[in-house]
Amino acid sequence: MPLDLALALPGALETLTGGSFYDRRLVESLRAAGHGVAVVTLPEGFPEPGEAALAVAVAQLAAQPAGRVVIVDGLAYGALPTAALAGIAAPMVAMVHHPLAMEPGMDGAVAEGLWRRERDNLALARHVLVPSGHVAGLLVARYGVAAERITVLEPGVDRPAVVKAAKAVPPLILSVGLLDPRKGHDVLIAALESLGDLDWQAVIAGTPRDAAHVVALEAQVAGSAVGDRIRLAGRVSMAERDRLYAEASVFALATRYEGYGIVFNEALLAGLPIVSCRAGAVPGTVPVEAGLLVPPDDPAAFAAALREVLADDARRAAMVAAARRAGAALPGWDAVAARAAAVLAQVQAEVRV
Repeated sequence: MPLDLALALPGALETLTGGSFYDRRLVESLRAAGHGVAVVTLPEGFPEPGEAALAVAVAQLAAQPAGRVVIVDGLAYGALPTAALAGIAAPMVAMVHHPLAMEPGMDGAVAEGLWRRERDNLALARHVLVPSGHVAGLLVARYGVAAERITVLEPGVDRPAVVKAAKAVPPLILSVGLLDPRKGHDVLIAALESLGDLDWQAVIAGTPRDAAHVVALEAQVAGSAVGDRIRLAGRVSMAERDRLYAEASVFALATRYEGYGIVFNEALLAGLPIVSCRAGAVPGTVPVEAGLLVPPDDPAAFAAALREVLADDARRAAMVAAARRAGAALPGWDAVAARAAAVLAQVQAEVRV
């Protein structure tokens, strides 16, 4: 039986971030399976919106029919006023990509406030959807969410059309991720500084999110002895992204935290060796045979891992083969949507009892 659903998220569904991409593909896949899914575009500014934005968001959720299951993206869900959330008639399902208070570098008092509100709000959710076992474990241990109220929905993949592109010469190190401190692009740039004796080029692609951080990255590249080999590409089209994956020889993301990391799936589909960090869900997302993981915020360790992959042809070839095997085994979004629909149907049934 078709479900009557809504997905509410801050900003446009087409925004090029991992969380928005996940939400969009879930909506599209649920619709393709015959379910009705309305999209509720909440004001931007979450997780720290102004009072006016909060009032608009609450009104939008309150306007949803009482029988409609509403999935609320965690960027907004954890920041909404708890009392207002408790008064909304429609059953709420939280989609927590990663807990708000886990954002690296956040002021301690702000993190504490977000943690308390998110904990209280999650207690009101009919169910919680998360992209990884790592996030599920955090919600159980730190937020008091019962394990049986959580479903892990790892992202699906879209099998890209084969892009016919020769590998770039010199070898291309590709990094894809928001231009935001959490993604650790500053660590990658610092690591590349010590690899001047090797032959390589690097592209960092990602939507600018933190303007001050983008300025700092530009200054870091400009002041680097290897800055002429590093390109900050900013936001790129999907076609350009696919071409970069096809031309790359190594995928590198010096992330400080990930709730999952869809870009790792993209790298595996492209058959790329991965260099990243033991942070958040990364160890559970990147196969051991396909990646080298080092501690976060350690440019020297990151440089050593990159050097190993770039300089050891046999090791790199083995990692390429492992990445291709892992990429071939990843589920499609149709399978993810089927699991989500089963959970949401149960929520809807419980509400109607």
